[in-house]
Amino acid sequence: MTEWTERELRAVREKLEARLAELADQGERTRADRAPVQLDQSKVGRLSRMDAMQVQAMSAETQRRREAEAKRIDAALARIASGGYGYCVRCEAPIPRKRLDLNPAAPTCIACAG
Repeated sequence: MTEWTERELRAVREKLEARLAELADQGERTRADRAPVQLDQSKVGRLSRMDAMQVQAMSAETQRRREAEAKRIDAALARIASGGYGYCVRCEAPIPRKRLDLNPAAPTCIACAG
């Protein structure tokens, strides 16, 4: 693997930071969907409440996944800052560029990911 140029690392950093902003925006837009479901049957019927609870559960899981992705992105940004970007965090082998092009936050090589 060839070394990363400053320009390439800047482009990767910008892509990761843009994705972080996108994740934060999505989380903010769906905040209301994760709010507790009102249990007052006089205001919400049983089926409507069940639907709301399902939406809440799905939104909470989606937010959990967003937060996990944000942590992976933060770790990738830290690797860029420390000079370790592009190397597997387990075996320290170079991660193929094609893998990083597909997922710039990938922390491991293909062998360690499997």
